[in-house]
Amino acid sequence: MPIIIENQDINKFVIIGDRVLIKPKASNDKTRTGLFLPPGVAEKEQIHSGYILKTGPGYPVPSYSEDSEEFWKEAKKAPKYIPLQVEEGDLAVYLQSSGFEIQFNQEKYVIVPHSAILFVVRDEGLFE
Repeated sequence: MPIIIENQDINKFVIIGDRVLIKPKASNDKTRTGLFLPPGVAEKEQIHSGYILKTGPGYPVPSYSEDSEEFWKEAKKAPKYIPLQVEEGDLAVYLQSSGFEIQFNQEKYVIVPHSAILFVVRDEGLFE
């Protein structure tokens, strides 16, 4: 069951860690041969595709100084991350079972971990 979020701005969403916010592509309701599929069949498929809208900062990396014997007492430093390979605007093919569905302003979005993305299609002129 998806979480429903209303009356917000999508630019205020902050994606955490290695997660990715995806806007799923509209699913086909016909097969290649022209047969119409009943509602819900396409949603049960294991692999889906969609456009990446936002990405998290990446995989967190611990930051401590090797010179200090008591590194846990150090002053806080800005966190460091290993960046994700995907970028906003990429067309991602991902595993549906790893995703978490949210509904925002009557539209469906999926949050998936970076490891659930199988491959991306990067086209610089996609939204032009």
